[in-house]
Amino acid sequence: MRSILSVFLLVGFSLAATAQSAKIKGSVTTTTNTPLSGATIELSQTTLGTTTDENGNFILSNIPSGNYRLILSYVGFKTKYVDLSVSENTTKDLGTFQLEEAQEMLGVVSINGKKHNKFTRETSVSVSKMPLADIENPQVYNSITANLLEEQVVTNFDDALKNAPGIDKLWESTGRGNDGAGYYSLRGFAVQPTLTNGLPALTNGSPDPANIESIEVIKGPSGTLYGSSLISYGGLINITTKRPFYDFGGSVSYTSGSYGLNRVTADVNTTLSKEKNIALRVNTAYHTQNSYQDAGFRKSFFFAPSLAYQVNDRLSFYINTEFYKGKSTNQTMLFLDRGAQLRVNTIDELGYDIDRSYTGNDLYIETPTYSFQGQMNYKLSDNWTSQTAFSRSNSKSDGYYSYLYEGTQYTTLDEGIALNRYISKQNSETIATDIQQNFIGDFNLGSMRNRMVVGLDYLKTNVINNNSPYITNGAIYIGNNLQEFNEEVLGITDPANFTDDSGILTQAGTDALLANGTINPSKTEQEIFSAYASDVINILPELSAMASLRIDRFSNADHAQTALSPKFGVVYQPILNKVSLFANYMNGFSNVAPVDEVTNGVTTNRALDPEHANQFEAGTKLNLLNGRLSATLSYYDIQVKNRALRVDVDATNYFYTQDGTQESKGFEASFVANPVDGLNIVAGYSYNDSKLTEGAADFVGLRPESAGPQNLANLWASYQLTSGKFEGLGFGFGGNYASENKIFNRNLGGAFTLPEYTVLNASVFYGTPDFRISLKLDNIANKEYFKGWSTISPQNQRSLLANFTYNF
Repeated sequence: MRSILSVFLLVGFSLAATAQSAKIKGSVTTTTNTPLSGATIELSQTTLGTTTDENGNFILSNIPSGNYRLILSYVGFKTKYVDLSVSENTTKDLGTFQLEEAQEMLGVVSINGKKHNKFTRETSVSVSKMPLADIENPQVYNSITANLLEEQVVTNFDDALKNAPGIDKLWESTGRGNDGAGYYSLRGFAVQPTLTNGLPALTNGSPDPANIESIEVIKGPSGTLYGSSLISYGGLINITTKRPFYDFGGSVSYTSGSYGLNRVTADVNTTLSKEKNIALRVNTAYHTQNSYQDAGFRKSFFFAPSLAYQVNDRLSFYINTEFYKGKSTNQTMLFLDRGAQLRVNTIDELGYDIDRSYTGNDLYIETPTYSFQGQMNYKLSDNWTSQTAFSRSNSKSDGYYSYLYEGTQYTTLDEGIALNRYISKQNSETIATDIQQNFIGDFNLGSMRNRMVVGLDYLKTNVINNNSPYITNGAIYIGNNLQEFNEEVLGITDPANFTDDSGILTQAGTDALLANGTINPSKTEQEIFSAYASDVINILPELSAMASLRIDRFSNADHAQTALSPKFGVVYQPILNKVSLFANYMNGFSNVAPVDEVTNGVTTNRALDPEHANQFEAGTKLNLLNGRLSATLSYYDIQVKNRALRVDVDATNYFYTQDGTQESKGFEASFVANPVDGLNIVAGYSYNDSKLTEGAADFVGLRPESAGPQNLANLWASYQLTSGKFEGLGFGFGGNYASENKIFNRNLGGAFTLPEYTVLNASVFYGTPDFRISLKLDNIANKEYFKGWSTISPQNQRSLLANFTYNF
């Protein structure tokens, strides 16, 4: 590998030294000659791009001579295409371009190449379901861009999320039916990635990053626009996919690394018509990698074709499909005993050897996933657009899922702990169908501008379960007295036969253990009908207010329930488009099933109220130094009420109350900066104080186990030379910090605390418009660290990655 990289670098340096380049400049305004600050400027068939400054001006440098298509875009305006040619060592002034307003909803602005603050997105159309700049949005969110993922050589979804403040992995992706995706803590609550382009896209695995344009980590209870079934009170994770563009271009990439990593990706875009109004884009990836432990692997194939069709200036269609076939062993998770006092309380006391996987490569699970999204946008008038969206996702689990659970029957051991391995043959399928109809308007009432979305949403989910029951497959010992475990637990007295794992790790042996289990097939179905409206009113150019409301009707075979969810926000910009002060009130909710209560031996069924979470938040957003610095600082307070609590009166009488309450409050800060040309910085910090204030006696007064670490910090800084003989050479450095984490925290059982950690990463890379070479070292110090949610899961050790990408 070292010799190959040396050749790549020599070739790249030679190209950089001999290339002659040109420069273009111009400006962008509206049809009323108002300068458009932050408009995106891209040069087709290259990775060159920039954004306009506060006066609408732009400059693109280092352009090789040739013919190109210039693409000028801004959310809420029609994209303009300009064909041009450039010659060596020339500067071409293109003059002023005017962009016409258009209501093209849920489009994604792709920003590539050399530009100020290349790791930020100044506008989102998913967060509020309408085009709204971050600085005028009263809700907090973080965008993790494809540019950042490319620079960090990210090959998995977990590593991608490390770039957003306040989010941390709780639970590995298990692959098991219905909820096999990873779990993450966000503002004190557990959440899974369930949305793509703002629409449901369920998975039992980990999303492949090949088709990701950006990941939006949207903070706070967002039930008003997104409902309740797919998000949490802490927020949601929305994946925005790469969209077709009306030209030819793309890239191919190969990544090799530690533990047998081999990953090949391709991104190809082309037009399908002479008029260049139909575009096809295909993203695909093949990935294979072993575990750093003694067993374990992951293999996957991902294929994502998407199609865009601009029928005319009023009508457009967009289709995105994703096919994923994953095959892997599920990662090790040790469940602590939830029914007794803990025998160990720290990693040091546990003495866990992280090189042990306690599984076998024969016991794998397959997680095929299919997702389809179709969207039609029709411009009804100059002020209103109709958007009709349909999505359907299908995720399956087929194979072996196992976990380790500390057994109460082993409490007689004087040293260490013993765990049972529980295993099930998964055979389940989850199907989600969603239909949305949105009407998006931008109009004036008197002197006040209104930007409004009014929508209807129908979501139906079906879960078909044919899983086997869980059976015990051996006992595992972790500790320093193997003799005691073998003699007292396994009944083995000959030291030559001592073992720390009595399980059977083959398919044939496991199937024999499962043979006597009875499968009880089940089917569950639920439907949700919703209507919502949200209006952003510009009372003054510098003062705006948001008012939103949702009504949600949930039903399944057992019950139906209705919930209302309001949302309010206000934004004041003392310096227009540069500094904003914001405050919001946001609501989230969860439907609660009815319960059976027993009084004097008589059972009655009682309906419960929906759970509700209310957030109050205030902060500031900054967009300074001509877009070189973007920052958000905020304080939030989330109060959850109506949490169900069962109270036992005696052996034959019990009833439920809903006086359970939880609070989660904290501070978050995020920064994306480009202080000088070539230097880009992404940084974040979060503090969360979460507590169950009323509820079950075992948890009341304690930090919930789903809250994650109290303090989190992330940093990535890179510098790339922008001129000179070694132009294109760059370096990156950063990492993540997490404070100690009480993954098990109960009044009865005590607490198990994971230690704090700091993990550092570094990279060196060389890039031109045609290709890019990167070397990345993750976990430089080979730090042992863990994640968990009443579970213990060791994380990856030091790994080296090498990537070569060719652009065309």
